[in-house]
Amino acid sequence: MFEWIVSNGWVFWLVLFLVLAVIEMMSLDLFFLMLSIGALGGVATALIGGEFWLQTVVFCVLSLLLIFMLRPVALRHLRKAPESHRTNIDRLIGEEALVLEPTSRLMGSAKIGGEVWTARAESGAPLQPGTYGSVVRIEGATAYLAPRDTH
Repeated sequence: MFEWIVSNGWVFWLVLFLVLAVIEMMSLDLFFLMLSIGALGGVATALIGGEFWLQTVVFCVLSLLLIFMLRPVALRHLRKAPESHRTNIDRLIGEEALVLEPTSRLMGSAKIGGEVWTARAESGAPLQPGTYGSVVRIEGATAYLAPRDTH
């Protein structure tokens, strides 16, 4: 079996590439993507006639370089989305909230973006119904509001 892998190294590296790519699609961590690109380096080395040990070295070196040099940069760029690309509850931070019932540190509700949320006052000052607040943070299904001038 090992002799066949050595003589058909490009098949081994291509299968490894596909397996790692599928794992990356499930994890979305960019770690297995770097390994799969390293496997493509192994395929290329096999296709130009490199020995199996050289294919393995190319795979290891290329994978490690990508993991330690490219992956951190790629993750930083993926996590640094502009304000217009915020998703889910992150979009609510800074939004205006209409206070529906007296809101203190212990209880209250507010309408944010057309939906009624459980709300709490971020500071000790309670917010009165009919006034507006600004969403400071969201924890679970509770929005924490800071006072804002009425509109």
